[in-house]
Amino acid sequence: MASSYGTDADKSSLRSNYLSVRRTIPAASRVSSDSAIRAQLERFELFSHARTVLSYVSFGAEVDTRELICALIAGGRRVAVPRVDGERRRMDFCEIGGLGELLPGAHGILEPDEDAPALTVPDMVGSVCLVPGLIFDGAGHRVGYGGGYYDRFLAFYPGDKIGLARTTMLSSNPLPHDGTDVPVDFICTEGGVWGCRAYR
Repeated sequence: MASSYGTDADKSSLRSNYLSVRRTIPAASRVSSDSAIRAQLERFELFSHARTVLSYVSFGAEVDTRELICALIAGGRRVAVPRVDGERRRMDFCEIGGLGELLPGAHGILEPDEDAPALTVPDMVGSVCLVPGLIFDGAGHRVGYGGGYYDRFLAFYPGDKIGLARTTMLSSNPLPHDGTDVPVDFICTEGGVWGCRAYR
């Protein structure tokens, strides 16, 4: 795995550093990396057999999910994406039939309309959730954007969690984490899928 800023760095400084690193990656390199990540993900049996896929809607320089979402829906798979409720500090996933149904929400990120019904826990049994992050370590711990929405959602999520990461987003050192942080079960990169459970 690529180098990190070390376990002594707190999440805020890690977040700032890796946001800066991500902005320096040329667009063509991101497109190439993201295409390779998608190819690895589609070959991953756990993902290919999942009845329902919960996916973030990529924004800015995040690992792209928009083409994947469209392909999954076109192939007849169920896809749900997040809707953030800032007042209640929670995130729900709502099934969609296409990206055209989405509207700009918090920070301009596309999300379902507030009237779209949220999936229940039983709806999510047998699903996989694609999780964004700025940096991941080998045990599946991640540093995100600091809102805690994914950790609160994943604490009750019954399916498998897959982080999507370019190799520049991997840390060779353990990342700082606490009892409220929920690690992913797998990390999918350009080179393959990494199982994280054995490293906790």
